[in-house]
Amino acid sequence: MSEHFTEAGSVDAVTSRTGPETDARLSRVMSSLVSHLHAFAKDVDLQQNEWSMAIEFLTKTGKICSDERQEFILLSDILGFSMLVDAISNRRPKGATESTVVGPFHVANAPKRAMGDNISLDGVGEPCLFTGRVLDLDGNPIAGATIDVWSDNADGFYDVQQPDVQPKWNNRGLFTTGEDGSYSFYGIKPVSYPIPDDGPVGKLLAKLGRHPYRPAHMHYNVSAPGYNNLCTHTFVGDDEYISSDAVFGVKTSLVAPFEPSDDVDAKWESPFDFVLAKA
Repeated sequence: MSEHFTEAGSVDAVTSRTGPETDARLSRVMSSLVSHLHAFAKDVDLQQNEWSMAIEFLTKTGKICSDERQEFILLSDILGFSMLVDAISNRRPKGATESTVVGPFHVANAPKRAMGDNISLDGVGEPCLFTGRVLDLDGNPIAGATIDVWSDNADGFYDVQQPDVQPKWNNRGLFTTGEDGSYSFYGIKPVSYPIPDDGPVGKLLAKLGRHPYRPAHMHYNVSAPGYNNLCTHTFVGDDEYISSDAVFGVKTSLVAPFEPSDDVDAKWESPFDFVLAKA
């Protein structure tokens, strides 16, 4: 084999230079990456001007990133790559609730709240009662499970996007289940909203003829000692974007009921049980 680069032998030319002391996992990942990347270029007959455009796109993507905005995660999301990695990393036994992407708007250390509290601090939106249980695969209740919840407001923005408009911790809270594994809290029926589309990723979506919208959803992170952590959403089934989520986060099992409520404090009620698998 020639030690010099050729089109036909491009992969071997690169991977053969990996040092013998390289970490085995890193070596495997990089070898596969080089192999697939070179195969892609050959498959589409990639031209120099096209690769220059790609470099320019990636440069602009990096420049728009900040502590508040991660455009590369957004790129991963709209390519379905975030959901693929989530699926690979969170394979679960049959019957366990499926996961989906965390999203960019989770905030750690939300306030602890009592069951039945209202997380909608601005009081704007259609009131909704969220109820259900946290169970194991055998249907037994899990006591002491922590349920971290967050959602957008009635205008489709999270509190961290509007720090001067929304109260801090609006539509967020931590709840802990009792012996029966049940949870309940008031919030609002979520609304659909666009992902940030004023940057390179938004321009790419437009060129692909795709919209930037996510269907309405409530975020949940459910954890309990001895069980696999579950980060997921519940989706509003009649949302107009339910079949075309910009980040591919919808799974059929996560479409939850949103039904008219008889509760005097809620217009809607959304029951949903979470089933955890043992760690």
